[in-house]
Amino acid sequence: MVPVAVLPAAAILMGIGYWVDPSGWGANSAIAAFLIKAGSSIIDSMSILFAIGVAYGMSKDKDGAAALAGFVGYTVVTTLLAPGTVAMIQGIDASAVPVAFAKINNQFVGILVGIVSAEIYNRYSNVELHKTLAFFSGKRLIPILTSVAGIGIAAVLLFVWPVIYNGLVHFGESIQGLGAAGAGIYAFFNRLLIPVGLHHALNSVFWFDVAGINDIPNFLSGKGTPGITGMYQAGFFPIMMFGLPGAALAMYQTAKVKNKERVASLFIAAGFASFFTGVTEPLEFAFMFLAPPLYVIHAALTGISVYIAASMHWISGFGFSAGLVDMVLSARNPLAVNWYMLILQGIVFFALYYFIFRAVILKFNLKTPGREDDEEEVSSVRGSTETGELAKQYLKALGGHGNLENIDACITRLRLTLKDSSLANEKTLKALGAMGVVKLGANNLQVILGPLAEIVAGEMKKIPASEDLSAVKLP
Repeated sequence: MVPVAVLPAAAILMGIGYWVDPSGWGANSAIAAFLIKAGSSIIDSMSILFAIGVAYGMSKDKDGAAALAGFVGYTVVTTLLAPGTVAMIQGIDASAVPVAFAKINNQFVGILVGIVSAEIYNRYSNVELHKTLAFFSGKRLIPILTSVAGIGIAAVLLFVWPVIYNGLVHFGESIQGLGAAGAGIYAFFNRLLIPVGLHHALNSVFWFDVAGINDIPNFLSGKGTPGITGMYQAGFFPIMMFGLPGAALAMYQTAKVKNKERVASLFIAAGFASFFTGVTEPLEFAFMFLAPPLYVIHAALTGISVYIAASMHWISGFGFSAGLVDMVLSARNPLAVNWYMLILQGIVFFALYYFIFRAVILKFNLKTPGREDDEEEVSSVRGSTETGELAKQYLKALGGHGNLENIDACITRLRLTLKDSSLANEKTLKALGAMGVVKLGANNLQVILGPLAEIVAGEMKKIPASEDLSAVKLP
């Protein structure tokens, strides 16, 4: 998510540029050209940003040496696998080089190199060499090791990449061949994969240049077909801006009277985040585990929305997510076709979500927030409004520093590795404000906090291992 977080910068620059010059795309205005080209510089560098960002983001202490290693590894791999180099290595004519190597500068390779670079950093950043080589000890050793690893990666990809590339292209083309229906199928599985965080892998095939679709960069840069480019994005706007807030209203109204005040703040904050920025996880995690049937309905409605928008050629796009900010910024994009119809579609989906969620909750007595059977007295202790103290509360609820092997975060989740997962108190974590808790395997835990996740993770890392947490109050 570190490189993805760069996309809003491109979206803002290019969005304003298109507002200034919607017909000439910079040809009629120096200011517009300045902004559009500045934004496109980010879009055109997404693959290398993934290599650097993933290496940095997955390093144990978010160190710049890992990011540098990601850059080094990426340049080694892409240079060795460039068509001209492949022709020399294999002793063949340049025209006989598989087409896959012409697309080696892609996000898939960036992510792969980033992961390897981070792993090398995490394992060897504290290595001490013999005193004659002491200068290259520790973090200075990482770019060297990564360059060697890059040679190994390139040697493997020399044979494997054409197979992977052809498989990805075939998958993408099979979905593309289904047209609007394929876009709907993609959106359905996009939502279903959110609980385990694997939707990013699926998104890379359709949103970026892994299989030749490249929907987001093509839309932002205006390089595409009007009415087609953006079809894997447009239908998300009615869901995130209208549908999920409608679901929030239904869940609020069906909550028990005594609990309405307690859940109102959750639904208002999560609903606003969904509408304004397109960040949906705080709201989705509020019901996906409490009422799984509702989440399947949500995934199906998302697929239907994307299908409708794609089939009607109502197109808009985003640099971050399908919220109001991105809709406004993309309104003057040359590839935004009848984007305002997405608002009308959204109003319809608000009603659909509201009435369907309300009816299903009441019909099957689903335990959405505020309808739980737990009648225990609620503690007066809550999650602190001060992030430093809140981090201590979460740390204590997770079993303390001694129980945590790794602390990391993405945009909305704490990503933790625990020594003993039984010491993590899920009920207390939710009482502190977590929207959900996801267990992955025996020792990996994700705590859904919303936009606070990265801040809380940073504060948790600052707490000394020796600090006594016994005085910290928990619900």
